[in-house]
Amino acid sequence: MPTNGKHRRVRELKERPIRPGDPGLPHKGRLLIIGGHEDKIGGKIILRELARLVGNGKLVVATLASEQPAEQWEEYERTLRGIGIRHLYHLQIQSRADAQTPRAIGILEDADAVFFTGGDQLRLTSLIGDTPVFSRCYEIFAHGGVIAGTSAGAAVMSETMVVSGNSEASPRIDDGLRLAPGFGFVKDMVVDQHFSERGRIGRLVGIIAQNPRIIGIGIDENTAIEVEPFRSFRVLGQGSAYVIDGSDILDTNVADETHGRALSVFGIRMHVLTQGDEFDLVHRSPTLQSAKEVDDELGVDTEEGADGNGTREAAAAK
Repeated sequence: MPTNGKHRRVRELKERPIRPGDPGLPHKGRLLIIGGHEDKIGGKIILRELARLVGNGKLVVATLASEQPAEQWEEYERTLRGIGIRHLYHLQIQSRADAQTPRAIGILEDADAVFFTGGDQLRLTSLIGDTPVFSRCYEIFAHGGVIAGTSAGAAVMSETMVVSGNSEASPRIDDGLRLAPGFGFVKDMVVDQHFSERGRIGRLVGIIAQNPRIIGIGIDENTAIEVEPFRSFRVLGQGSAYVIDGSDILDTNVADETHGRALSVFGIRMHVLTQGDEFDLVHRSPTLQSAKEVDDELGVDTEEGADGNGTREAAAAK
């Protein structure tokens, strides 16, 4: 895009920001929400799915949440080019002013996908929330593009994101749980990552008890959900995705007891999904599917795909 065109585009996005609540926006895109520490040296099943979704298009890797963006970009560039992504670009932003520059918009112009890497989710939202960069990212998604995120990049996907809270303990009322507005790519859910590895089931139950209208999605490391917004998702990777559904909660003490008291909640439902399984977001119902079909689809060797350590090409070379 010519320089004058980039300046004009920045002005357009500042004057008419693109926001998730715009009723006139389509929602044609896909989300790939990763629980962190996705495999980069073995079968790379999650990143292979990202490559499949991108196809011959342009992928922008946004290392905005990281305090070491250059190192992170170097690792992802090597890995993603190695699995066949040709049109790969790096978006690095250090301030909100950077997120309003023609340079940044130029990187995102003509992009088919954006991948938000890990780090600090509050850094990510505070850097680009309601800037031209965010507007352009949401525009990509609304018009059929792919938005992927891992770790902190996964947490920001929902309208409300988890910033911090106690892990590996029984949920307690008002016990350090901190939530903040997310990017709103997906509605009616809260996403937590590094889920089993950091014992986060208690804090996700505590969130759902506060408002059972939403569902909680806990995603293990090296595991992802591929979301068709408002409809369904399927699971990829080595671990599990946990769905916490509070729609049938019978009673809870979340609003009645004093600070620090252990939480009671009756009638909550949990589903545990693994690779290939699908979840209907409209009816809140899971469907058991074949993990092997996903391995076959992405060219991962069946015997080694379960632990993320092989492709058919690698197996053949042994």
